[in-house]
Amino acid sequence: MTTAPTTASSTSTTPGRLAGRRIVITGAAAGIGKAVAHLFAEHGAALTLLDRDENGLSGTAADVRASAHAVDITSEAEVSGAIRTAAATMGGIDGLVNCAGIMFRGRAGDVSADEWRHVLDVNLTGTYIVIRAALPWLEQQDGSSVVNMASGQGLLPNAPGYSAYAASKGGIITLTRALAAELAPRVRVNSVSPGMVDTAMADGYRDNVDSYALRRLGKPEEIARAVLFLTSTESSYVTGAALAADGGRTFH
Repeated sequence: MTTAPTTASSTSTTPGRLAGRRIVITGAAAGIGKAVAHLFAEHGAALTLLDRDENGLSGTAADVRASAHAVDITSEAEVSGAIRTAAATMGGIDGLVNCAGIMFRGRAGDVSADEWRHVLDVNLTGTYIVIRAALPWLEQQDGSSVVNMASGQGLLPNAPGYSAYAASKGGIITLTRALAAELAPRVRVNSVSPGMVDTAMADGYRDNVDSYALRRLGKPEEIARAVLFLTSTESSYVTGAALAADGGRTFH
């Protein structure tokens, strides 16, 4: 699915913090990715949205007047085609936010090698595939930025049954730091590590808020604001960061 290309516009007559920016967001059909799309549109960015959920993606794209492409981020061919189209539609790419990912729980002795591979393929390799596809455009612009969605489990795995998920998110944090060193000074690369956020992905995993200093789940909009900071020029001296937006779960 590809929606008709349009330009995202701010709801305010005042130029936003992302005015003139051309940004791709993955995982935009729901949850944190959807919240990021709405916030970025309000701040004046031109957007292209990616997700495998065609129906949810269409709804978000209509809300924020963005182009959208239904893709599987583990498919290099699908991602490369969507990124090329995004760059042509927006006149380039100078921002990327990787929100696409899956939650997974299972003790190491019960998780098959195929399940392990699937979690890492989506969360870690999928993130890498999207970044790699966007690099030719990101590297053309000074001040380009990438924000990757990690997790508090990647910073501090402290509950049983998350070995595959924690490994995938810890890999995102390390990949972020490696790319920050490799792509500097032209492209900044940072990550956000949310705690448990009140989205559909949290269903069945809402039993541990007592370990959070703030004693509640986060809101998608709260994580989106952290992503906005790391994407905007307000964080122009920040790269390689692993920003914990986790209600005090890790105190990282």
